[in-house]
Amino acid sequence: RFFLSVFFIFFFCSYYIYAENDRNKSEEVAHQIMGQLKNNTVVNDVTTKNIINDVIIVALDENESDNMEEPIQAEESQDGENDANTYVTDGGESYTVDSVLTIPSLGIDYPVLSQTSEELLKISLNKYWGHGPNQVGNYCIVGHNYANGKMFGKLSQMEIGDTAILKDTASEKSVTYEAYNKYVVDPTDVSCTSQLTNGKIEVTLITCY
Repeated sequence: RFFLSVFFIFFFCSYYIYAENDRNKSEEVAHQIMGQLKNNTVVNDVTTKNIINDVIIVALDENESDNMEEPIQAEESQDGENDANTYVTDGGESYTVDSVLTIPSLGIDYPVLSQTSEELLKISLNKYWGHGPNQVGNYCIVGHNYANGKMFGKLSQMEIGDTAILKDTASEKSVTYEAYNKYVVDPTDVSCTSQLTNGKIEVTLITCY
C-alpha cells in the first residue's frame, strides 16, 4: 500500500507538472501575438469611454435589426471593415485576431482569436458569438478558467463597476466597458449570447464555473 501510494503521488505530481508546462507553452503563443500587436500599435489611437450609468446607443435600420435576431458564429465573415488580422508565431503557425481584451483590475491582457476550438482555447481567449468588436450587438468572449489565474482564471473576481477595454485590431480603436451584471448560467443556457441588445454595444465574458 505504501509503495502504491508513493506511485500515485508521483504519477499525479508528474501529470500536474506536465499539464502546467503544456499550458505555459500554449500561452506563450498568446504572448508572441501580443508582442506583434504592440509593435504594430498606431500612436493616434482613439478611445471611446462610456460614463457611469450611461450607454452607447446606435440606431439600426430595419435590415440590420433583422440580421441581428440570431447569434452569428465566429467562423463567419461579418464585416469587411473589421476583418481579423493574421499573426504568425515563431513556430510558423498563423492565427487571426479580432481584438485585444484588457481588464486592469485583474491583470488580464490577451488577444481574442477570431475563432474558437479546444486547441485555440489553450492558446488565448476566443471569440464565441457576435459581430465584430465594438459593434452594435453582443460580442461574446470565452476563455479557460485556469486555477493558476491565467486566461479567465481570475474572472470570478471581477466586480460590478470594474472596467474592461476592448481594442479592435483592425481599426486600432478601443472602447472601455463597465461591468453591470455577473451571473452563473446552466451549460445549455445560451441566452447570454443573445444579439438583441436594443441598439447597445455590449460584451459578454464567459468561462466555466
